[in-house]
Amino acid sequence: MLTLIEGGDIYAPEHIGEGSILLVDGKIGLVGEVDRRAVESVGLEVNVIDAHGCLVCPGFIDPHQHLLGGSGEKGFATQTPEIALTEIVRAGITTVVGTLGVDTTMKTMAGLLAKVKGLKEEGMSAYLWSGGYDVPPTAIMSSIREDMMFIDEVIGAGEIALSDERSLEPSLEDLARLVLDTHVGGKLSGKAGISHFHIGPGERRMKCLFELLECDKYPVEAEWLYPTHIERSPALMREAITLAKRGSHVDIDVQEGDLSKWIAFYIEHGGDLKKLTVSSDASKMGPDTLFEQIRNCARGHRLPLAKLIALVTSNTAEILGLERKGRLEVGRDGDILVLDKEEFDLAHVLAHGKAMVRDGSVVAREKFLEQSNRRITLRGDDAEALAGVASDD
Repeated sequence: MLTLIEGGDIYAPEHIGEGSILLVDGKIGLVGEVDRRAVESVGLEVNVIDAHGCLVCPGFIDPHQHLLGGSGEKGFATQTPEIALTEIVRAGITTVVGTLGVDTTMKTMAGLLAKVKGLKEEGMSAYLWSGGYDVPPTAIMSSIREDMMFIDEVIGAGEIALSDERSLEPSLEDLARLVLDTHVGGKLSGKAGISHFHIGPGERRMKCLFELLECDKYPVEAEWLYPTHIERSPALMREAITLAKRGSHVDIDVQEGDLSKWIAFYIEHGGDLKKLTVSSDASKMGPDTLFEQIRNCARGHRLPLAKLIALVTSNTAEILGLERKGRLEVGRDGDILVLDKEEFDLAHVLAHGKAMVRDGSVVAREKFLEQSNRRITLRGDDAEALAGVASDD
C-alpha cells in the first residue's frame, strides 16, 4: 500500500520546509521531493493526501495515560471508564503508554496489558508501565525485570508514587532496588529501562530521587529516572530543572490546563527543552486536553513550533527508547499528523499509515462495535472546559 502526503510544510520535528512524504506499507519511504507521476507509474494504488497549506509532523506520543480509567478516590461510583481508541486518535496521539495509579486492586496489570494489546489490534502503537503507586511494585510476573524481559509491551516501571499521602515513602534501598531492577531488565531486553515517578504534592517533592543519586552505595544514574507532574509548584519545577541538568527527562502533565505557563517557567529558569516531555495523564480529563494545550501554545507562538512539537514526539521517543517513533525519517513508522497551518486543527491522523482521522473526522472505530447493538454517549459536565483551555494565558 502506498500513501503520498503531498505538498505540506514538514516538521520532522525540525523544520524541513515544503515537501512530500511517501509511505510504503505503513513506513516512511521518502521525505522531501517525491515525484507523484513516478509513484503512480508503478501501477499500485496510491492514496494521495493533499497537504498544501498544512503542517505535517510526527504523531504525538503520550507517555502517561490511565487507559483503564481513573481510580475513583471518592467512592466506587467515581471510577471513570476505560479510554477509547477514538478518544485517543482524535487528540493526534498515535503512540500511548498506559499506567496504573493508586488503585492496583480493581485496575490490574493484566487488565492494562489486555487493553494495550487491544489498542494495538486496532492499529495504534501502545505500551505500558509495569507497577503503580506501590513499592515494591505490582508486576504481572514475579518482578519488573521479568515483565520487561518477557512482555514486549512493558517498557519500564511506573507510575511509582513519591511525596504523596497515597503511598509510603520508600526507603532508599527499596527505591534503588526497583530502579536497578528496571535498568537491568532494560539492558537484557533491549529497552530503555526507565523508572517513571509520580511526584505528589508533599513537601519532600523529589528529595528522595536526589538522595538516591547522591548516595555512593547505589550506582543509579539520573538518565534512568523519569518524574512526572512536575508542574505542581514553582519549587517542584525548579527541582525538575536541576534533575534534568543531571541527565533525567522530566514530564509536565496537562490536567490543569496551564501548559504554556509552565513551559515559560521552565525556559526562564534555564530548563533544557530537550529533556522535557508533555503527557495527558488522561483519566477523568480526556486525551483531548493534550492536543488542545499543544494547539494553544502553537496558536499563541509560545515556543518555536519545532521545539514545541518535539515535546510530544522526538523527546518522548528518546526517553522511552522507541527508535521507530517521534521523527519523520525514512524507515520510521508512518505515524503522521496533517494540521491546518493557521488554526492548528487536525485534518488527518495516520498510525502505521492507516487513517485514523480523515478530513477532520474520526474514521477509526473500536472493534467490539462490529457485532454490537450498544449505543454509548457520555459527556462530562466539564466537556466545555476545552474551550477554556484554548484561552489559557
